Amino acid sequence: MINHISIGVRDIVGAKRFYDAVLGAIGYSCLSEGEGALGYGGQDAVFWVYATEHPVPADDRSGLHICFDAPTRAGVDGFHAAALAAGGRDNGAPGVRVDYGPDYYAAFVVDPDGYRIEAYCGV
Repeated sequence: MINHISIGVRDIVGAKRFYDAVLGAIGYSCLSEGEGALGYGGQDAVFWVYATEHPVPADDRSGLHICFDAPTRAGVDGFHAAALAAGGRDNGAPGVRVDYGPDYYAAFVVDPDGYRIEAYCGV
């Protein structure tokens, strides 16, 4: 249903450093880089990061949450470790979330701009 998603950040250089590390841990890369824009994905860019002076204010109560597929549980672990090393904040260590299902393995972090992101593996 969703073709792509875009977020706005104040520091595009810092966002590139963060998302290169975090998404690289689960097999994605920056496929498109232009002035003030980054596009991440596997074969196609589906997650876009744009430089803006007016990003959406971070709000833990907003409900905004982005989940990325990870091919393995080790990838989820790497995503979490890379996020913390690159300036993200822990929002849920890697592990099985039995409330979501017996094979729902995920990790949750908050990026430097306040976006809540997750990596998920269902095997």
